[in-house]
Amino acid sequence: MKKMRILSTITIALICSLLSFSCKEQPKTTEKADVFAQADSIIKNIQIPQFPDKEFNIMDFGALADGKTDNTQAFIKAIAECSNSGGGKVIVPAGAFLTGPIHLKSNVNLHLNEGATVLFSTDQKAYLPMVHTSYEGVELMNYSPLIYAYKQKNIAITGKGTFDGQADNENWWPWCGNNKYGHLEGTPQQRDDHNLPALRKMNEERTPVAERIFGEGHQLRPTFLEPFECENVLIQGVTFTNAPFWVIHPIKSNSVTVNGVTVRSHGPNNDGCDPEYSKNVHIVNCTFDTGDDCIAIKSGRNNDGRRVNIPSENIVVENCMMKDGHGGVVMGSEISAGVRNVFVRNCSMDSPNLDRAIRIKTNTLRGGFVENVFVRNIKVGQVKEAVLRINTYYGIYANQEGDFSPSIKNIHLEDIEVENGGEYGVLIKGRRENPVKNVTFTNVHIKNAKTPLSVENSEPIQFTNSSINRTAY
Repeated sequence: MKKMRILSTITIALICSLLSFSCKEQPKTTEKADVFAQADSIIKNIQIPQFPDKEFNIMDFGALADGKTDNTQAFIKAIAECSNSGGGKVIVPAGAFLTGPIHLKSNVNLHLNEGATVLFSTDQKAYLPMVHTSYEGVELMNYSPLIYAYKQKNIAITGKGTFDGQADNENWWPWCGNNKYGHLEGTPQQRDDHNLPALRKMNEERTPVAERIFGEGHQLRPTFLEPFECENVLIQGVTFTNAPFWVIHPIKSNSVTVNGVTVRSHGPNNDGCDPEYSKNVHIVNCTFDTGDDCIAIKSGRNNDGRRVNIPSENIVVENCMMKDGHGGVVMGSEISAGVRNVFVRNCSMDSPNLDRAIRIKTNTLRGGFVENVFVRNIKVGQVKEAVLRINTYYGIYANQEGDFSPSIKNIHLEDIEVENGGEYGVLIKGRRENPVKNVTFTNVHIKNAKTPLSVENSEPIQFTNSSINRTAY
């Protein structure tokens, strides 16, 4: 028996020696686990708002569910009564309720029962007076978002109902200036001198936000849902459709959960969820079917981003489905204050109208940085352009060159299966003066990409057990 124990010890030692490669790999496994343990820690530390067990039904404040009566005052009164009573749940029962903008207050959970539809007014004057808001990464005074909360704490929007912004080719969308969305030649649109060009100039000249007056007489569309400088925000279960502009836009907010939400909105700039200058954000169990980016993480445009100087960070996206859109999970293009610590896992991205899976877009006017992006366990059916697209020359309009070279580093993709990679498996366009750094692919397999790789001004991608078009890299 003693000899057998000695032989067993020797045998184990020999096996460990022969399999030293596997033994050496163990610390890497631990390291990877630790990376996504950070995501778990972010989620754990996000505070989900809790509310007193009190209900305030909007019907008790004069609301009528006929889809025609203006219920703005009923919403105002119910929310005020709920907040003044220490908080609780404002109930929207089944039925169609027309209203102007809804302004949430602290400790209020706006809850849509199954079968409830909130229809937002098509009278643009209903969204006045102006409020402190933002348009494409620049703060200003403008039309109120359809649902707005300013400097509030412990707020929620929950339930199984639908918010319908009623934007279409006759309402809000024509202002984008594209005839696809109802714009008629010669009618006002956002690129007229008194609109975006004026706002861009105010940004360059650092005009105080209070003096950036837009609203009536201007053509800058409001966001759909905007918690502005809020803390402990929950958006759960509801559906958003027919948005004027960006759909869910937490700006300068902390501890935000977007859970089980459906965004089905195909208008111009209809991004699904755009955290901006925000931290500790959890986007989970959601479906995005959008006219623009499904999720776009932002941090201000040009001088405004550098003035505010709040990076978006600690953002976890998981168990989501991305359908139509310009990108699945995107960072930019309004990114001047930077983005860090983004975790994406267990998502499905699949549509003939989905352009990219993971996208980073900036230029030398925006500058900013993107660092520490971890993507794991993603199933991609098909994308049009690329699985990973990094572009430091992004620009829809002319003159996007400036003095702020962007920094992009530590972008890690792991355990990803792609059936149809589109035009490019990987498309990276960095800057010679500041190349893209430390991009890694581990267990990434991309099929049916017309061009496997197009990489400029980037450190070589580090491939481990990965392939494009069945060729190992």
